[in-house]
Amino acid sequence: MILIKNGKIHTATGPALENGCILIKDGKIAEVAKDITAPAGAKVIDAGGRNVFPGFVDAHCHLGMWEDSIGFEGDDGNEMTAPVTANLRAIDAINPMDVTFKEAREAGVTSCATGPGSANVIGGTFVAIKTIGDRIDDMIIKDPIAMKCAFGENPKRVYSGQKKQPSTRMGTAAVMREALQKAKRYLEAIERAGDDASKLPTLDVQSEALLPVLRREIPLKAHAHRADDIFTSIRIAREFNVDITLEHCTEGHLIADYLVKEGLPAVIGPSFGHRTKFELKNKTFETPAILDKAGVKVAITTDSPVVPLSSLPIMAGMAVASGMSEEAALRAITINAAEIVGIADRVGSIEVGKDADIAIFDGHPFEISGKPWCVLINGQPIKTDCCCQ
Repeated sequence: MILIKNGKIHTATGPALENGCILIKDGKIAEVAKDITAPAGAKVIDAGGRNVFPGFVDAHCHLGMWEDSIGFEGDDGNEMTAPVTANLRAIDAINPMDVTFKEAREAGVTSCATGPGSANVIGGTFVAIKTIGDRIDDMIIKDPIAMKCAFGENPKRVYSGQKKQPSTRMGTAAVMREALQKAKRYLEAIERAGDDASKLPTLDVQSEALLPVLRREIPLKAHAHRADDIFTSIRIAREFNVDITLEHCTEGHLIADYLVKEGLPAVIGPSFGHRTKFELKNKTFETPAILDKAGVKVAITTDSPVVPLSSLPIMAGMAVASGMSEEAALRAITINAAEIVGIADRVGSIEVGKDADIAIFDGHPFEISGKPWCVLINGQPIKTDCCCQ
């Protein structure tokens, strides 16, 4: 057991608890209270008035799929050979030995959603993982969590270069509809076959991979920057009665009222850096604040490796500097992110029963001077400048 005491506990779901305590048992949060007596044999971490947070969660990145300091050999995020590759699984490409995992967890980013990039109209499934481990199978929180799809410039650029569809936004939408319609008919054939295996349709791996989407077991994770692309993604999701989350949502602040009415969550970012393409021309750190204040559930993403995953709390701080409240920004990299990804039963807040993923900071993580003092994942200290007594 471990007892953390004398910290300012930011639970992400309620008011901060000054000089509070957290009791950790068997890798889980067992108790959160003002005063907890250390059980016999428990290790004690005296936070000494420091800020205590739930481990940070990035709802959209590509951790381990584009490796650090390497080119083609470590580039496994996009299978740019066909516009529909729904049968791809992120877990088959992630290298947990990459240094970016260590950098992320030591910065307090303890969980993330990672998966394929946006080259393809349908790219494959995302997975939610912890940022510690040597074997991806042991790091999984939930798999799959979503089916990646993409609208806008990226798929049309990739496939126009190959002289094939899609080379326009119309083509991208058409490819998406064709894949979903084919999968829908495949599902109907399976349902008609019932228990009679002889009547099952011939295996179609792309349609098979899309069945969890059609059954609303996982959402489409829709890469869309521009307002018109966002609306196209919503239109198609409504046509097929499937769930969807809005990824990047760069022009979301321009259509905030519409997004509120749709009731869809938005994962915003990466808002840092140069506007590298036309569809990013309205990129601003004000987007998270505007959408949050309008009533949209917002998460903030680094889109790592576009911005290093270890910079996630600083990206939240940039959103605060552009009008977002500290409380909202904290939710955007903790509980909101976990809820959007579908792992809030495990991570995203300091609550009894959840995984003991804790980040203790000297100063505040939203400030460049804030430094992680102690980080725990599954109740185990993985970076510590403290002394566990």
